[in-house]
Amino acid sequence: MSRTEKHKKKKGRWWKVSLVLLALLLVPAGVYAYSVYSGAKSTVDSKMHQEVSSIDHELTEKKREKREPLNVLLLGVDERAGDSGRSDALMVLSIDPDNNRSQIISIPRDTRTKMVGDSSQAGKLDKINHAYAFGGADMSIQTVENFLDIELDYYVQVNMEGLEEMVDVVGGITIQNDMEWVGKNGFQYKKGELTMDGEEALGYVRMRYDDPKGDIGRNERQRKVIQGIVDKGMNVGSINKLGNVMDVLGKNVSTNMDFATMQDLAKNYSGARENLSTYQMTGNGTKIDGIWYLEVSDQEVKDVRKMIQEYNS
Repeated sequence: MSRTEKHKKKKGRWWKVSLVLLALLLVPAGVYAYSVYSGAKSTVDSKMHQEVSSIDHELTEKKREKREPLNVLLLGVDERAGDSGRSDALMVLSIDPDNNRSQIISIPRDTRTKMVGDSSQAGKLDKINHAYAFGGADMSIQTVENFLDIELDYYVQVNMEGLEEMVDVVGGITIQNDMEWVGKNGFQYKKGELTMDGEEALGYVRMRYDDPKGDIGRNERQRKVIQGIVDKGMNVGSINKLGNVMDVLGKNVSTNMDFATMQDLAKNYSGARENLSTYQMTGNGTKIDGIWYLEVSDQEVKDVRKMIQEYNS
C-alpha cells in the first residue's frame, strides 16, 4: 500500500483559514453587500496585507494569472506580551486548480533543521518553529522552503492569541472532541460534542502534554477550532457581527495576499477545496545537548517533497 493510500483523504474546507475572510464575505447579500465589501477591502489592504522579501511577488502573480498550482505556508504564531513569538503550527497548503484538489502537510514544530534567512542563527540546526523567533515570517518561509525543497507563493500568519477573540466574536463554537481532560483553566473538556467560548477554545488548542498523540493531536485540535470558527462565521445569525469579525481578523492575521488576490483565488481556485487530503510528518524524538528535538528521516523528507511536487506538476 502506498503512503498516500495509508493516509485516508479527508474532504473539508477548514483550510479556508487562509481565506476565512472570503468565507464570511459569501454570507451577506442585499443592503449588506457594499458595506461589507468596502470594509473588508480596507481591512485586508491596510491591516492584514504585508509583503515579505523572501517571496517573489511578480513570479507568484504570473503563476496565479496562469492558474498554476500554488503553495501557501500557514503559520499559527503564539505571540505573547514580552515574547518575540514562535510558530506554534506550520502547515504547507498545496492547491492544484486543474485537478480540483488540495493537500495540507503538517510539519511538527520541534523538527530539527537548518535555519535559513537574515539572522545570526542562519546556518545553524535548530527547531523549525524557532525560525519565526529569529527572523519572523521571512525566515520561517525560507527555512521551510529549504527543508522541503519547495517554492512558497503565499503565507498566512494567524496569531494564536487571536483565536480567543475570534471564537468570542462569533458567539462560541461547537466541535467534536476525541478525548476527555481537565484544562489548566479548570474547564472540563468532555468527550463528544463540546461547546466552548474563546478562553476555553484557546486552552483546547494549547493543551499538549496530556494528549497521547502529542503534536499530532494538537494539530488536529487546532484544525477543529479553526473549522468551528469558519462554520459559525458562515451562519446567517452572524451577519450583524461582521464588523467585529473584521476588526479581529485585522488585528490577528497577516498575509502577502491583498484583497484583489483573495478575490481571484476565491474565483479561480475554489474548486480545489472539493478534494482535500492531509498528512502529518513524523520522526523520532531525541535529546541533543539537553534539548528535545524531533529528527525527521531523510526518507520521510524525500517522500513529502514528492507529495508536494505531485501537486505542483
